[in-house]
Amino acid sequence: MTEPDPAPSGYTDDGVPTFDHVRETIERRAATAMGAEELANESAASRERAEREADHDAAARDKLEEIRRSLRGG
Repeated sequence: MTEPDPAPSGYTDDGVPTFDHVRETIERRAATAMGAEELANESAASRERAEREADHDAAARDKLEEIRRSLRGG
């Protein structure tokens, strides 16, 4: 009777990771990073920071327009 093949470990007999193992590792890490980014963007602190940045950008645009008007003489 022959022994059944062991479950695939993701590595060759020489200890080299298989393509599938590497792909799965990359996909898992990418999914984890995307999830962490989504959670960070959903936090109250993140929303407050985004609001402050939007207010700052609006003020900067207003100031730039004011400077342009003064340079045009009107």
